[in-house]
Amino acid sequence: MLAIKIWNYFRGYVIIRVEGLTLEKFLNLAINKDIYIWDIDRVEYTIIEAKVSIQGFKSLRDIVRRVGCRVYIVEKKGFPFLLEKLKKRKMLGLGFIIFMVLIFFLTSFIWNIEVQGNEKIKDEDIINFLEETGVSKGKYKSEVDTGKLRANILDRFQNLSFVNVEFKGTKLLIEVKEQDLPPKEIDKDTPCNIVAKKKGIVEKIVAKNGKAIVNKGEIVKEGQLLITGIIEDELLEDNIVVHSEGEVLARTRYSHKKEEFIEKTVKEETGNVYTMKKIKFGEKDIRLSKKEIPFKEYTEEIDEKPLIEKFGDDFPIKICIYKYREIEKRKVRENIEALKKSTQVLATQEINRKLPKKAEVISKDVKYLEEDNKLITEVIIEVIEDIGKKQIIHNKED
Repeated sequence: MLAIKIWNYFRGYVIIRVEGLTLEKFLNLAINKDIYIWDIDRVEYTIIEAKVSIQGFKSLRDIVRRVGCRVYIVEKKGFPFLLEKLKKRKMLGLGFIIFMVLIFFLTSFIWNIEVQGNEKIKDEDIINFLEETGVSKGKYKSEVDTGKLRANILDRFQNLSFVNVEFKGTKLLIEVKEQDLPPKEIDKDTPCNIVAKKKGIVEKIVAKNGKAIVNKGEIVKEGQLLITGIIEDELLEDNIVVHSEGEVLARTRYSHKKEEFIEKTVKEETGNVYTMKKIKFGEKDIRLSKKEIPFKEYTEEIDEKPLIEKFGDDFPIKICIYKYREIEKRKVRENIEALKKSTQVLATQEINRKLPKKAEVISKDVKYLEEDNKLITEVIIEVIEDIGKKQIIHNKED
């Protein structure tokens, strides 16, 4: 579609208006004569507007005489008409040619690098690796071998299962997919203990293999030994070392605090708007208005478009329209009861994100405190969960 638009632009075309009662017949005859007409818009029942090439417009004369319609040009578009104007203004024409050359020159560089699909690996790590291989902003696109770059990324980052490298205008797009690596499990033949992964009060302990060394009601700390894989027996010369199995159910506590201001400052728009335009080239910009923003307090809205939209959002020369909306500040006091409910819900949601799937909730407590214009809400939830995790028993030589 873009190629057709560019072709029509360089070939030149006209926007025409056709008036009459036989518009359908006019269009059918044009199709039969292989005259390409596009972007047809019915303005009224007896009027249509459309686009047609210069040659096509000349070929419409016989059809117009046959159907009795009136056809006239609304606007001339395209490179040929632009050249006609530039012939009369040589300096402007020279400037236009230089401008076009500059644009095509600039689009041959990489102006932006974007990484998509990564979660564990940081964007900076991949971009820094690209720079190590000589690929960075400002490099010629023709000097980048996308296939080789893809192989290098896969070789460097072992936990990637898929990498795609392609150009989107002046942007180098790196699409990746990370492998879903399950947590490493300790082999059943490897001796291990079971230790506490968090603090809790023991409610029940079941040692399927190994020996429990804590009792119900005992408070245990993170990292404390719960079930040992070293079995001592007076009848044996050496201790038996086994792979511990079992679960240790303990009462644990989760808490989260949420703070909100009781009296807040809200911003309201007055309706006054000031607009400013800038031409942006890379990180630099040229301001087109010398007038300062006439408001003390305002919000900023930026609409950024490439100078030539056909080259996409990554084209380095952009037109930026800044809209500044004047705002006024005023104090608003929140309803305490409504604030208590909302903060309690938010704090509970945060705790629920941390709770293990099999945890059994046994109690919930909510505390409120008003201090320094703030409502502090603390939600405390107690659960029963398995707090044991396996830990390999290493030989003394290790």
